[in-house]
Amino acid sequence: MLHSQEIRALAPEMDPLRLGMGWTAEELEQPQILVESTFGDSHPGSAHLLGLVNAVCEGVKECGGKAARYFATDICDGMSQGHDGINYSLASRDMIANLIEIHAKATGFDGAVFISSCDKAVPAHLMSIGRTNLPSVMLTGGVMKAAEGGLTLEQIGMYEAQAQRGEITKEQLEEYKHKACPGCGACSFMGTACTMQIMAEALGLMLPGTALMPAEGEELKAAAKEAGRTAMTLALSGLTARELVTWDSFENAIMVHAAISGSTNALLHLPAIAHEFGYRLNTEDIDRLAKNARYLLDVRPAGRFPAEYLHYAGGVPGIMREIAPVLHLDAQTITGQRLGDQLAALEKTDFYAKREEKLAQLGLKRQDIIRPFDKPISDKGTIAILKGSLAPSGCVVKHSAVPKEMFHAVLRARPFDCEEDALAAVLRHEVQPGDAVIIRYEGPKGSGMPEMFYTTEAIASDPELGKQIALITDGRFSGASRGPAIGHVSPEAMEGGPIALLEKGDLILLDIEGRRLDIVGIQGKECEADEVAQVLEERRQHWTKREPKAKSGVLSIYMAHAVSPMDGGYMK
Repeated sequence: MLHSQEIRALAPEMDPLRLGMGWTAEELEQPQILVESTFGDSHPGSAHLLGLVNAVCEGVKECGGKAARYFATDICDGMSQGHDGINYSLASRDMIANLIEIHAKATGFDGAVFISSCDKAVPAHLMSIGRTNLPSVMLTGGVMKAAEGGLTLEQIGMYEAQAQRGEITKEQLEEYKHKACPGCGACSFMGTACTMQIMAEALGLMLPGTALMPAEGEELKAAAKEAGRTAMTLALSGLTARELVTWDSFENAIMVHAAISGSTNALLHLPAIAHEFGYRLNTEDIDRLAKNARYLLDVRPAGRFPAEYLHYAGGVPGIMREIAPVLHLDAQTITGQRLGDQLAALEKTDFYAKREEKLAQLGLKRQDIIRPFDKPISDKGTIAILKGSLAPSGCVVKHSAVPKEMFHAVLRARPFDCEEDALAAVLRHEVQPGDAVIIRYEGPKGSGMPEMFYTTEAIASDPELGKQIALITDGRFSGASRGPAIGHVSPEAMEGGPIALLEKGDLILLDIEGRRLDIVGIQGKECEADEVAQVLEERRQHWTKREPKAKSGVLSIYMAHAVSPMDGGYMK
């Protein structure tokens, strides 16, 4: 018996309640598919999703099932930037997952389709898939087109900093703002939204080639209907999410992440997702896999092209067929095929040829967007996990976006206890070449772990500072961030990590190739490691733990229960 029918037999009020909202007696007995989406007037990544929801429902109905639409709208990191709203961003991931757990467990369902596009919604849905363990399909809301002249949203932070320094006029800034988002979908650069759409497909939970489809068009609606049909097939087979997604699936995702130069936020989300599937994805695993991985995708912010071009170059299958030698090709997918068989089947169709027609119209070839395996942009990966006396539990840097001059440097600490103070100092030119801008008390327990986006943009857009200073934080970064930005420093300041004990002028060694982040001097004087440890211990005796920034509401709950950023920042 289907799970929905077992629950129905135990809940005598379920039938009359469903009949009261228009269900038929026949529909009561059909397989029940939960359709979760983040539809809402919250931002371009979610505002268009209702059409996809309804297309999924049509696909379910065609296969003899009944779909039930549920909604947990997400927020937009872009709209939350620059004010305290960004503190709610990471917490929203866990709260969406919590609400979906309630939706799924309070009523009986046989399968599910999850529909979302953006930074916290996609990881929240992936966490929910692991937690609820229903036979599940992920459908993402696609990618926004680039604006006229190739303008994409991540450039607005740079233009904002330039306007504040008087390098462009306010009128020029306003013109860019009015053009940057020409329609719906995830912002068209390899930020967290696009990265996590790709991670969902890399895990085997999406139909092949459906991540980063153009958000506005018939192709995505057709994929939505097929997602509904696939959910019915999975529900009737009984193949649960945890049976489908294995450790090999997560290793595949990490290799794809390296190939696309994905957002550092994925290293916050993938461990949290793995946790819900019953795995511990630790920093050693990530660095081992990513260290010598092939980086192939020439897409912004690290590359040249808008993210929509990935779709025309073959999408995630186009990436996977290039890095097939380092993938687990026996990994299962929602199509019922092993990954290797699925990739081989696509080669026998017009899947790639149809997409490359668009590239030809743009005067480009597939190899311009996705480099061949033997001609990578880099064979050293894109992400590094650093450890040392400043980050005993680790931290993350996207070294593909770091100037080579900063791969090995000794820098002077300039600590700030919040991002606002650090940003003001950068814009006032108070930060000098050779400084390490330290932003602390911005970790999960400190303030909810907001992004340091505007500070990174102010630094990266300054031709002098961009190659001569680093930003180090227990907070995190936007997927659009560029330059020497080191985040997720753990233990965080709120937990009394070494980052809380730094003082102005302390010397910090940044060694990306050596995977080190160490305090090597005190107030301008180089010291041996034992002397540094002694000084830090003396400072600790005078350190007082801060009061939580939030004493009530959602943030207080999240901040009280969040684990370390290097473990995923999820609520335990």
